[in-house]
Amino acid sequence: MDRRGSTDTFLFEGFRFHSCDRELFRLDEAGNGSPVSIGSRALDLLGLLVGRQGKLVSKSEIIDVVWRGSAVEEANLTVQISALRRILDQNRELGSCIQTVPNRGYRFVAPVKRVKPADPFGFTAQPTSSAPALPDKPSIAVMPFANMSGDPEQDYFADGMVEEIITALSRIKWLFVIARNSSFTYKGQPIDVKQVGRELGVRYVLEGSVRKSGRRVRITAQLIDALTGTHLWADRFDGSLEDVFELQEDVAISVTGVIEPTLQAAEIRRAAALPTSDPTAYDLYLRALAHWLSWERERIALALDLLARAIERDPHYGPALASAAHYHYQLHHNGWADDWNKNRITGLDLARRALRVAPDDPDVLGRAAMALGGFGEDLDVVIGLIDRCLALNPSLAIGWHWSGIFRIWAGQPDLALEHFETSLRLSPRDRPAFYLLGIGECLFFKRRFGEASTKLLASLEQLPTNAISYRLLAACYAHMARLDDAREIAKRLRVITPVVVPRVILYRNPEHRELFLSGLRLAAGQAA
Repeated sequence: MDRRGSTDTFLFEGFRFHSCDRELFRLDEAGNGSPVSIGSRALDLLGLLVGRQGKLVSKSEIIDVVWRGSAVEEANLTVQISALRRILDQNRELGSCIQTVPNRGYRFVAPVKRVKPADPFGFTAQPTSSAPALPDKPSIAVMPFANMSGDPEQDYFADGMVEEIITALSRIKWLFVIARNSSFTYKGQPIDVKQVGRELGVRYVLEGSVRKSGRRVRITAQLIDALTGTHLWADRFDGSLEDVFELQEDVAISVTGVIEPTLQAAEIRRAAALPTSDPTAYDLYLRALAHWLSWERERIALALDLLARAIERDPHYGPALASAAHYHYQLHHNGWADDWNKNRITGLDLARRALRVAPDDPDVLGRAAMALGGFGEDLDVVIGLIDRCLALNPSLAIGWHWSGIFRIWAGQPDLALEHFETSLRLSPRDRPAFYLLGIGECLFFKRRFGEASTKLLASLEQLPTNAISYRLLAACYAHMARLDDAREIAKRLRVITPVVVPRVILYRNPEHRELFLSGLRLAAGQAA
C-alpha cells in the first residue's frame, strides 16, 4: 500500500520523517530538527519502508509504489537504497537501518515510533504495530533518568549521566545497546518496561533517577528484564557536584561494572532453560560459561565439548575460541591434561585464533591473554593485551582481576593489589574466592606469610579445587616453619592433582620464583 497519503510522523535513529509532507529532519540533542536534502524517490521509498517497519517489502512492491508501476531497472532501486543508507547509517554502529533480504526485498530494522496528531496542542506517541525482533545477542535500552530535584535546569545532569552509561555499555562487545536518540524519545513519559522492550526490541531495560540536594546528588538505577518484568539489580550512588563530569564518569563505570556480570549471569540462566535440540553457537557458549568458575575437571571437559560444538558452528566465534583456550589453561594449571604438550599447543592455537578474529573485543583479549600467559608465553605481550582490554572497557571487573594476576607474575605485588581492589569495587558482589587468592598471593610475595595464609584458607573454603591456592598455602606454612601443616596441605593437593610442583613457573621475578619453589619443595618433601 502507498503510505504517502498517511498523516503520520515517524521518529527513528535521530530522525523525524513526515509522511504527508514527505520531509526528513535530522534531530539535535534538544529535539530540534534540521531538514535533510534528499530526492523525492528516496523519500517515497523511506515512507514505505518505515511505515512497514520490521516487515519484508518485496522489490516488486517497492517499484510499484515508488515508481507507480513504471518499468525501471532494479539498479535504480539499489541507487535509492544506497542514498538512504548514506544518510541514515552515518552515526550507526551496528549494521544498517535497512536490511537487505537477498533476492527478495528490504526491511527497515531500526526501532520506530509512529506519532499521530492527537489534538491542536501536540502529538501523542503510539508504537508501530510491528515490534522489532530481538537481536541475536543480549540487548539493552537505557531510559532517560528521572530528574527528582524539581529543578528543570538539572535535566542536563541526568541526561549527561545516561549518555555516559550508554557510552560505557557500548564498549561491551557482546551487548547490543540501543542508541540514545531512540531511548530518549520516551523522555518525560511514564515508562512501561515491557512495552519499551517490545517497541525497541530489547531484552533488558535500565532506568533510574537523579535527586540533587545542595551540592550533593544521589543517583539510583535498576536493571529489569523487559520480557518478564523481573528486577535483576538495583543500587544507588552518592557524590558531590564539585566536578560534575568526573562524577558522571565514575557512576557510569560503576554501573557498567556491575551490570556486565549481572547480564551475563542472566543470559546463562536463560540459555540453561532453553531446549537443547538445536542450540545456536551463542547458546552453546553460554552453557559452557556456566562452568567457568567451577574449576572441576568433569565440568571443564563438559564446557570444552560445548565450546567445540559452538566453534564447529562458527569457526570465527571469538568468545568461544578464547574461552576454550582458557579452559585448556585450567587443565594445565591443575595438572589435569592427559597430554601436557598437546593441551598446551591446542590452548595456544585457540588463543591466537581468538585474537585474530576478535582483536577489539575486551573479553576475548582478556581470556586469550590469560591463556597465553598461563602457558608461559611472553609476559610483556600478555600485559600489552590486558592493557588494551582495559583501555577498550575500563569497567570490565574481571579484566582488572586478570591484570592483577599478570602484575604478580611480573613481580609487582603492590600494583597487583591496586588492580584487585579496582576489580572488587567494580563488581562487589562477584565471587570473592579468586579475589582472596589474589590478595593472598600478593601478601605471600611481600613475605607477610601469616596474613597470606588467612586469605588463602578463606579462598580454599569457597573453591577447594584450585591447585594454586594449595601450593601457595603449603609454601606459606613452610616459610613459617610449620612443616607439619605444610605437608598436610601438600597431601590434600595430591588428592586434586599429582602435580605438586608445576611444570611451568609463572613468576618471572627470580626472587619470587625461588621463594615459591623453596617453600613448595619443603612442603612436598623434595630436596632443595
